[in-house]
Amino acid sequence: MKQLLADAGRVLAHEGQGDYVAGHVSLRMEDDPNLFLMNPAGIGLEEMNSDNIITVNVEGEKVGGIAPRHNEVFIHSEVFRARPDVKAVVHTHAIHAVVFSSLGKPLLPVSNDAAFFAGGLPVFSETTDLIITGARGRAVAKTLGPHGALILRNHGIVTAAPSMEEAVFLALKLNQACHAQVMAEMAGGPVLVGQPEEAKAKGAYASRPDIHVNTFNYVLRKSRR
Repeated sequence: MKQLLADAGRVLAHEGQGDYVAGHVSLRMEDDPNLFLMNPAGIGLEEMNSDNIITVNVEGEKVGGIAPRHNEVFIHSEVFRARPDVKAVVHTHAIHAVVFSSLGKPLLPVSNDAAFFAGGLPVFSETTDLIITGARGRAVAKTLGPHGALILRNHGIVTAAPSMEEAVFLALKLNQACHAQVMAEMAGGPVLVGQPEEAKAKGAYASRPDIHVNTFNYVLRKSRR
């Protein structure tokens, strides 16, 4: 599990979502759903290894490891508490998503990437500050609801999924979808976009475990070349 978490950090950093030592990923423990592994504070996502990964409980308390805990741990602990189906959570400062959030517009199916969010993409607007309290974490989890991703306005993204590969896949696709729309807005605004029902259908059949795993492993291999 620690290797999978470290690989997730490497994939995200390779795809431009590292933001120096900001951003964090977590993976729920298989033998205890009230515990999860997480990268510590003070290192880049790609610097995770078995020695520095920490263990945290759903109260947000570090219970294992020697490295310090992230202040925004409550994004993870409260999503895990609210969503028993979720095994992995990602939070990054994906720059295209941050820029897109400043437009105050809904995500449109400008590209196929947006299809994965056609079922709903909540935006957390309660604050643009860091999520450093349990109450704020619960508010994020409530806004996320049953969805796989949300945007923290002017801050970043959160994705949550039954597997680490899917959570990373959603983070990559959300940033790409936002990038496509930002470019369209720069060109005068999107005129032709996909139909909402077609986008929902496309997102439903194109979001599969094999695609999540294959994408994850491809970027991981690419990062090592």
